This record gives sequence, structure tokens and C-alpha cells, in this order.
Amino acid sequence: MPRDRIMKFAQQQLLPGVYAYRELVEAGGYVLRAKLPEMHASAARFVDKILKGANPADLPIETPIKFELVISLKAAKALGIDVPPSLLALADEVIE
Repeated sequence: MPRDRIMKFAQQQLLPGVYAYRELVEAGGYVLRAKLPEMHASAARFVDKILKGANPADLPIETPIKFELVISLKAAKALGIDVPPSLLALADEVIE
């Protein structure tokens, strides 16, 4: 699968990364991203405004507000990263 090859390459190159999709963290990525349901809802609001005639150039830029922190300890170990207990305590989920 392409994501497995991407994650394997990133690990071989010792490249930690923040990924948008949980599947990439489960495949060996290091940490997870902003919550996608909120980002999808924001995108839907933009599409709704555009379909109702709004000029896309006039729409404000939005940034995610809610984030989910998922840490893969397996990936951290492969990258030689010691994850501090304080960061683990903040994580929404830790993948062993």
C-alpha cells in the first residue's frame, strides 16, 4: 500500500511528521493533526457560501480550532525520540 511505503521511507530517513489522517499514524507516523470533522464542516460552510454566490476571494481564512494529539510510541522509538511524560499526559491517545 502506498501509505506503508511512505511511512517506511520517512522512518528510514528519520523524518518525524504531523499527519492529517489517523491511518498514517497507525502505519508508522509520529503524531496526528487537527480534527478532521471540524475541518470538513468548515469546508462545507465555504462551499455553501460560494454556491450561494459569495466570491471566494472575499471569504476569510479560517484556521482549525480543535486539535487531536495522537502519539505513536512505536514511531517515536524508531525515530530515536524520547517523548516526555508531560506530552504523553496531554495526548488524546497514545498508540503503543
